Amino acid sequence: MPLPMTDSLRLAKRVAELRACSRREAEQIITGGWVRVNGVVIEEPQFRVADEAIEIDPLACPEQTEPVTLLLHKPVGYEAGVHGTGLPAAQCLVHDSLWSEDASGIHPLKLHFTRLTVCAVLEAAASGLVVFTQDWRVARKLVEDAVSVEHEFVVEVLGVLDPAGLKRLNQGIRFNGKSPPAIKVSWQNETRLRVALKGAQAGQIAHMCEAVGLQVASIRRIRLGSIPLGKLPPGLWRYLRPGERF
Repeated sequence: MPLPMTDSLRLAKRVAELRACSRREAEQIITGGWVRVNGVVIEEPQFRVADEAIEIDPLACPEQTEPVTLLLHKPVGYEAGVHGTGLPAAQCLVHDSLWSEDASGIHPLKLHFTRLTVCAVLEAAASGLVVFTQDWRVARKLVEDAVSVEHEFVVEVLGVLDPAGLKRLNQGIRFNGKSPPAIKVSWQNETRLRVALKGAQAGQIAHMCEAVGLQVASIRRIRLGSIPLGKLPPGLWRYLRPGERF
C-alpha cells in the first residue's frame, strides 16, 4: 500500500514512481540535476520529501552524465599530486570558485567534484595550471603518456647564470637519472626564464636551475600541452571546453 504523502520518503523513490523508472535511473536523473523540489534543484537521491512539489525536467536523461575535466589555477601553498605539507589543491574545487568567465556551457553539478584524478603534479611552492579529470582519455594522455606532453613555465630566478648556462639548460640536465626528451629555455626578461619541456616532474626545474648557478624564486605553469592557463585567476577553475584537446 503506497505511503501517504504526509510521510517522508527518499527523493529517488518518489522520482521512480513519478517517472515509472527503476530506482537506479531515478538516482541518475537526480544527480544529473534534472529534479527540482519546491523550485530548488536537488542532487541528492537520499533527500527526504513528503508533500513538496517535485518537477522532473522533460529532457531528463537517466544515462550517466558525461565525465568532465576541471582546469585550476593553483595558488602557491597548495599541493597537487605530490606529498607534502601544503593544503590539497582540490580544496579550491568548489562551486563558488568557478571562474565567472567560464565559457564551457556546462552546468556545475556536485557529481563533477567526485572521482577526480589529478593529472599534472605541481609542488606547493609552484603555482599555475593543474588538471583534474573524470575522463579516462584525458587521464591516459596526461598520466600514462606524460612524457609526450609539453609543460611551459615562467620561472623567476635569483643569481648569476654561468656563461654557458643557457646552452646547458637547452641541452638538458639530467634529473632522476634521465635527461628531458625535449626542452627549450630562454630569457623572458633579466630575472625570468621561460621553460618548455616534456614530461616535467616535481623538483626538476629547481634542480636544473641550481646546476647552472641560479636559485628559483617562483615557478608558474602557464601551459599544459595545447591548453594555456590564459587569464584564469589564481584560486579559480574552469571546465575544459568541448573541442579543447591537450
